[in-house]
Amino acid sequence: MSEHLRAKLGPLLEALRELALKLGAEDARPLPASAVVVRDWVRWKCRFGCGEYGRRLTCPPYSPTPEETRRVLGEYGSCLLVKFGPCVEAGYESGVNVHEVMFQLERAAFLSGVYSAFALACGPCPYCEECNVEEGVCRHPERARPSMEACGIDVYATARNAGYELKVVTSYEEKPTFFGLLLLA
Repeated sequence: MSEHLRAKLGPLLEALRELALKLGAEDARPLPASAVVVRDWVRWKCRFGCGEYGRRLTCPPYSPTPEETRRVLGEYGSCLLVKFGPCVEAGYESGVNVHEVMFQLERAAFLSGVYSAFALACGPCPYCEECNVEEGVCRHPERARPSMEACGIDVYATARNAGYELKVVTSYEEKPTFFGLLLLA
């Protein structure tokens, strides 16, 4: 991140980090957009491992491709990686809806003047019990955002680049850690 961008975004990044913690995140760390790792194989994990594949407009094959993600990331200089968990994604047993927190962070950044702010969440969109895939029109476009994985982001590698240590969850009894990413400027 350039010194000019750091000076411009420094106070905002700290305010967004504090807001993330207030909204239920465990931690949040700034990182340069160049530290976000995009891999083509990641969407295969969605296609051949997730029961929501093709059932949500925020999931593959409808979500941005890795190629699109790389191109758009090139237009950003700074991000905020937001850590949640360990929690249970589907039930929000921790009381934290990652999608909603990321939406609130995007909105706060936008209202602070970073009109290019865009949030990515984790897992399938939770806003509708059944997505409007047949008509191809989202019922909640103001809030619905794709997951990092759906866009081809290697969350493990990106988290490592931000200084987090992640391990593979090896049983259904273990509660995973989740991440969201706020693209800033």
